[in-house]
Amino acid sequence: MIATKNIVISIVLTIFLFSSCASYYHKSYQFQQQFSSGNIKEAQAFLISQKKAAEKKDRLLFFLDRGVVEQMLGNYEASNVYFEKAYLYNQDFRKNFKYDIIGSLANPMLKPYKAEDHEVVLIHFYKVINYIQLKDFDAALVEVRRVNISLNELNDKYEDKKNRYKEDAFAHLLMGIIYEAKNDFNNAFIAYRNSLNVYQRLYSEVFHVTVPEQLKKDLLRTAALNGFRKELQQYELEFGIKYEKENSTDGELVFFWLNGLSPVKGEFSMNLVRSEGTGDNLVFANESGPYNFPINITNQVNNSKQEGLADVRFVRMAVPKYKARKPLISEAYLVVDGKKINMELAEDVEQIAFAGLEDRMLREIGKSITRLVLKQAAEIVASNQNKDAGFVLSALNSITEKADTRNWQSLPHSIYYQRVSLATGNHDVNLVTNGNGINKQTIDFQIGINRSETVFRTFHSLESTPPLE
Repeated sequence: MIATKNIVISIVLTIFLFSSCASYYHKSYQFQQQFSSGNIKEAQAFLISQKKAAEKKDRLLFFLDRGVVEQMLGNYEASNVYFEKAYLYNQDFRKNFKYDIIGSLANPMLKPYKAEDHEVVLIHFYKVINYIQLKDFDAALVEVRRVNISLNELNDKYEDKKNRYKEDAFAHLLMGIIYEAKNDFNNAFIAYRNSLNVYQRLYSEVFHVTVPEQLKKDLLRTAALNGFRKELQQYELEFGIKYEKENSTDGELVFFWLNGLSPVKGEFSMNLVRSEGTGDNLVFANESGPYNFPINITNQVNNSKQEGLADVRFVRMAVPKYKARKPLISEAYLVVDGKKINMELAEDVEQIAFAGLEDRMLREIGKSITRLVLKQAAEIVASNQNKDAGFVLSALNSITEKADTRNWQSLPHSIYYQRVSLATGNHDVNLVTNGNGINKQTIDFQIGINRSETVFRTFHSLESTPPLE
């Protein structure tokens, strides 16, 4: 018996040590420190030193971080190489049964990381920016179309409790901007109109993002350029804006401002108490929330595994949750030829992330409860047969009940944009960022405009608070 107990304890310690091994995700604290401090070259050097991470379970996070860093350094082709690796890996993701078994028995962080739904979508956004900077607008359009294709594919696999994040208004907006850069004003108008509909129907209610004023101007302008008089009058009335033809200019500047850093994952314990069920259902209710979870376990296990189920009264579940990192910059505007133009919110990454994780948890929590109830029942049976064995199994279950707290941490908190008409020639453009009267800074850009050209610029203000509880 002593030998058996020692073996079991050794297994417990092995799993614990294995789950605690330093992965790229754990070692990337150095990367996160350098990145969030704006030391992008040093962040790149760290990633270069971690090349073996591209072959391990956190490879997706490695590809994503490397893609962001290379883009911020202006290495757009290299950035797209890593984002394409991330895209293909996510597309071809297949369950590794070894990790799946370990993940169900031990820490789920031992399994290869699979992106959250909004992370899948933002891969395409970064690729769009890269292709725009490379002046490959056709490739950029392919990527922006993939956004809503990916969202449709993700939601189609959910039979019920689908995501609130069903469409992306910013993706339609990007599509319109790219079409307009190609002088395809008809398709630009259609894309802007689709963007308006998603902002009005989904974003304003679910993510609290209203229609950008610049989008309204874009829609009016492209309606006029296409000669759509009826639509122009309709939107003038709806927006309360009278369209005025802009002075003849030779080009456009489209500026994307990424502000802050997206939330990071932590975990919390959900304590579930059993209440009376109906028929074969076991009903567990969250002590601190309004949720009830009826679980029909008897249909999921055979008779030989049902022993101990009647005695399960309480289970503790480790659940991932996001911790917000609030931007220290509260506003930004462009100064062009003495004129101030406010940046406008187009995408709230934080709100989308929070909603997506909550939607996923509501879908998956029933399966997790089933797993935990069966583990608890096994503890009870083992303890009834042998107290030492019951103790060891209880310790094993306690140690291994962990949530997966990995996520793509180099994403922005939110994305803003603005369009400015510029004459042919060179221009001094200033991006002024301000954090409630402090941290005010001015970033200077030299913008050269050729006739009929749309120039794109992107800047990421990284200043954010530490994760909030």
